[in-house]
Amino acid sequence: MKKDKKNERITLLVSEETKKKWQKFADKNDFSSISRFIRKAVEFYIGNTLKISLFKNINKVSHELKEPLTIINGLSHILLENYSENIDPNILIRIKEIHDQSKELERKIDEIFIGSETQVQDYDILIVDDNASTILLLKDFFETKGMRCKGVNTAKKCLEEIEKYNSKLILIDILLPDMDGSELGKILKRRSIDTPIYFITAIPHSEVMKKLKETQVDGFILKPFDFSEFDSLLEKLKIK
Repeated sequence: MKKDKKNERITLLVSEETKKKWQKFADKNDFSSISRFIRKAVEFYIGNTLKISLFKNINKVSHELKEPLTIINGLSHILLENYSENIDPNILIRIKEIHDQSKELERKIDEIFIGSETQVQDYDILIVDDNASTILLLKDFFETKGMRCKGVNTAKKCLEEIEKYNSKLILIDILLPDMDGSELGKILKRRSIDTPIYFITAIPHSEVMKKLKETQVDGFILKPFDFSEFDSLLEKLKIK
């Protein structure tokens, strides 16, 4: 900061030692004026406060948006799967539209919340899950272990991603919006990729075991997660 009369007036009430420290800091960071420093400080505070606030509330907001959609998806799915023969065809069409549109809205919500947080180029673990909260949860966990993750919410994006980059581990949710995760596992295994593939799912243990035999994927971890299982998995695969 230039030592002009204006700046000297501003610093009249502080000691010479404080003035020197301030001058050194200002020169180092190219703050040519007090107003420039204040603008930069405000910009930094607003930017980081918004990021922190978004990170803290993202799971809550995503949950509140998706909770009613989950109910709509579930009820419409039950009607379509179990009662379609007893429902008027015109009403059945409407129910199918409701189901498809609610799934599309859920997909768009996840795209918004996953966003740039998972758009990394080099990473260790690819997470394929249509739930943004799950991706963020796993991303945070693995980052504490010193690993980088990328999250995608469809099988299509997963297939596109493995064409570009080989990760050390792929985690796949069995219930994906565009393809059954077990089918995705089969496709990846048929391509003979070397990356270990594990299912992450909330479906019953017995059902996962069947899909494991069908797909020949390497294993699974059930939701809700016991994170010690991920520790054991990383140790087993020697991923560091």
